[in-house]
Amino acid sequence: MSWGWNWYPKPKPRRPANGIKAQSKQFGKTWWASKWRGALERLVDSARLSRGRSYARSGQVLNLDIHSGRVESRVQGSRSQPYKVKIGVAPLASKEWDKVADAMAEQAIFAAKLLAGEMPPDIEQAFAAAGVSLFPASRGDLKTNCSCPDSANPCKHVAAVYYLLGEQFDADPFLLFRLRGKSKDDIMAMLRARRSTAEPVQAPAATEGNPPVIAEEPATPLEASLDRFWVCAESLDDLAVSIQAPTVEAVPVKRLGVPGFWHSKADFLALMTQAYQAITQEALDVALGVEGK
Repeated sequence: MSWGWNWYPKPKPRRPANGIKAQSKQFGKTWWASKWRGALERLVDSARLSRGRSYARSGQVLNLDIHSGRVESRVQGSRSQPYKVKIGVAPLASKEWDKVADAMAEQAIFAAKLLAGEMPPDIEQAFAAAGVSLFPASRGDLKTNCSCPDSANPCKHVAAVYYLLGEQFDADPFLLFRLRGKSKDDIMAMLRARRSTAEPVQAPAATEGNPPVIAEEPATPLEASLDRFWVCAESLDDLAVSIQAPTVEAVPVKRLGVPGFWHSKADFLALMTQAYQAITQEALDVALGVEGK
């Protein structure tokens, strides 16, 4: 059997010992991680995506450095030197961020959910109000580059980095905002500033020549209500309570990272995630009246 002059076996990628391996088959469990993956899958053909997923799962990606407007990474291929990957996402302009912050400040739930490590499901409405998108919506929103010899762009190395970013965003949604140009502290400062300057509710009735009266509810002194301190003012029959596991597991550990005192070779994040899962399950069993294991 003749293979011809141009045939040669394709080199296999080198397997690094310290690469970042995907923690889940779908590269993130939250809806915002899925949204991020969906943006890539609209831009890259399925064959390259398949190879990119394989690279992400086998630990070919060596690092993920997320900055304002860009991600820098190194991906180990078949050559001795890793390839350099860059993914650029255009940061929003200051005026655009102002409009986004105005829309977000109108709903206090946005800040509450973000501080809990969860992306509000209607967060995209705030960006739509500014005429922009949080997630890449077109080819122009992403600029990718890789030092590999593959002429196609995005290549499998870029795809591998992109998939692993979904898991990073899964653990910390503020990284998405960082790509668009604002850090967690920037976002919260913008929201606090707008919430603190919100106009107080005013009484609707105001006579001509007199300024509107600020509607205030007088506070009852504590000593005057001690006998009723533990009594509910209204019936709780209609109060609905939903008990469920958190959307993102081990948020404090993922947010703070590995502590300085940890010197074991064991994966600190993996161990703490297992502990949080066990605590969550036990709490659900108790709350729902299920006997322990």
